[in-house]
Amino acid sequence: MDYFVHESSYVDEGAVIGAGTKIWHFCHVMPRAQIGECCNIGQNVLVSSDVILGNNVKIQNNVSLYTGVVVEDDVFLGPSMVFTNVINPRSHVNRKDEYKTTLVRKGASIGANATIVCGATLGKYCFVGAGSVVTRDVPDYALVYGLPARVHGWMCQCGEQLKFDDDRAVCHSCGDAYRKQDQLVRPERGV
Repeated sequence: MDYFVHESSYVDEGAVIGAGTKIWHFCHVMPRAQIGECCNIGQNVLVSSDVILGNNVKIQNNVSLYTGVVVEDDVFLGPSMVFTNVINPRSHVNRKDEYKTTLVRKGASIGANATIVCGATLGKYCFVGAGSVVTRDVPDYALVYGLPARVHGWMCQCGEQLKFDDDRAVCHSCGDAYRKQDQLVRPERGV
């Protein structure tokens, strides 16, 4: 094995785990789950069947990733944040054929105790504030928070908030420049 699994965790046959990944205490990785390289999966995490995790994903404690969740590279999932996979669950109604896909794009960060309602796409390098409830798509580089989550600003790839002067911002921390048109933010250097 070229990855680490703590002895208290279970990895079911048929799961695929990339090199350098670490799976810590009391986790369960189900069959057909795909976990990329160099991921760090904290304590008490569930990775359900057919979930896809990219490379260098950091998952803090007490997160459940249910069938339908797709997470790209370099994503941060904060402690006890929640994904759903059915819009109208009932205990007595089987809705496994109604699972919705939730896509978390490259570099996104989701704060502690946030809830992501299924079917949403979270844009590249967006930042979801702690305790927020995301009910719709989040634009690339957006800072969203609240209940429901709304856009309150824009974030650099390095994690600092951007201040736009007209349609341009330069990050005070790393120096990267961005352009904004309506609700679309893009880096000037063409990443």
